[in-house]
Amino acid sequence: MTSPKYPFLDLAQANQPFAEELKQAACRVIDNGRYINGEQVHLLEQEVARLCRTTHCVAVSNGLDALRLIIRAYKELGIFHPGDKVIVPANTYVASVLAVSDNDLVPAMCDARPGTMNLDSSLIESMLSPSVKAIMPVHLYGTPCCDETLLEIARHYQLKIIEDNAQAIGAVSDVPGINGTRVTGGLGHAAGISFYPTKNLGALGDAGAVVTDDDQLAQVVRALANYGSDRRYHNIYRGLNCRLDEIQAAMLRVKLRHLPQEIERRGSVARAYDRAINHPLVVKPVIFDGMTQVWHQYVICVEHRERFRDYLAHAGVATDIHYATPPHLQPCYSQYKSLRLPVTTHLATHVVSLPIAHPITPADAQEIANIINHFPA
Repeated sequence: MTSPKYPFLDLAQANQPFAEELKQAACRVIDNGRYINGEQVHLLEQEVARLCRTTHCVAVSNGLDALRLIIRAYKELGIFHPGDKVIVPANTYVASVLAVSDNDLVPAMCDARPGTMNLDSSLIESMLSPSVKAIMPVHLYGTPCCDETLLEIARHYQLKIIEDNAQAIGAVSDVPGINGTRVTGGLGHAAGISFYPTKNLGALGDAGAVVTDDDQLAQVVRALANYGSDRRYHNIYRGLNCRLDEIQAAMLRVKLRHLPQEIERRGSVARAYDRAINHPLVVKPVIFDGMTQVWHQYVICVEHRERFRDYLAHAGVATDIHYATPPHLQPCYSQYKSLRLPVTTHLATHVVSLPIAHPITPADAQEIANIINHFPA
C-alpha cells in the first residue's frame, strides 16, 4: 500500500526535527546512571509547573494515572468517598471516565455543546445533587473548556474542578480560573496531563503529570505514585507504582523547548483550514478570539462520513475519528447505554479528524481544503 500524500500522523517524521537532541538527551541519562527519580524528572516537573502556572507538578506514568491519582488523593484526604459523583463530559476519550469509576466514584455524564464539542456548562446545574463532589472539564482537541458558568457553579457548591488536560497543554482560556491564571492545567484545583506520543508534547512512550496549587494534594499524589511511601521503605498509603522514568523526562524536556513553535504551526494550519474549507456538508470547528487553542486535533463534522473518508483516502488524504464510540456506549459501561445524550451521539457518527500534525503545513491545508470542497454532495 502506498503512503498517503498527506499522512494523518507519522511519529518518526514528527520527531525528526528533534532527533539529534533526543539522542543526546538519552545518552546523557544512560551515562548518568540514575534512571528513576533523578534530575531529569525534577527539572521537567519545574518546567511543566511553570508552563501551567501552578505551584506543583508531579511527573507520573501516563495521563490516565494522573487523573486516577488526583481522585485517589482526594479520597485519602477525606474529600471524596465511594459513591460520590463526578460530572464528566460524555464526549471524551474513555480515560476520563475510567479515572472516576476506577476509584469507586460514579461518573455523571454531561452532554456536549455543539459549537465547541466540549462539556456543556449550561447543563451542569440540573445534574447537581448532594453526592456530586467534582466537575471534570476536558479540554477536548486542544480547546479550553472553562467559562463563568462552570466556575460559578464550582465556587457556589464547593465542587472540585479536576481538569483533564490530556490534549491541551499550553492552551490559554478566555476567562481566568479559580486561581486567576488562564492557562489550562492551572484553571481548576488540579489537572491531569498526558504526554502520550501522539500529543502536541509527546514522549517516546507513556508519560503524564499532575499539576496543582494544593500543597497537600501534591504531597499525597507524590506518595501514592511511589508505592504510597513518604520516605524509603515507609508506606503511609496502599500506593501504586506510577513513576515517570528519567529517559522519558529527558525526551519531554527536549520537546518542551519546541512547544511554542508547535502550537503556532498547528494554529496556522487550523486557520488555513478555516479560511479555505467551504462545503455545505462540512461543519468546521469554532476558532475563538481571546483564547489560545492548541489544536491537538482539527475535527470537522460531516454528513456521509464513510463516503467522505473514502473520497479523501483516494485523494491521498489520511483521516481519523476521535471518537467513534463515546464512553456511555462502550461495553464496559453498558449501564449507561440508555442515557439520552443527543449531541454526543450525533458527534460520534459525524466527526472526522483532518491531518494537522507535522509535517502538514498551511499550504497543505489549503490543498486538502480544495479536495474537500470538491466532495460530491
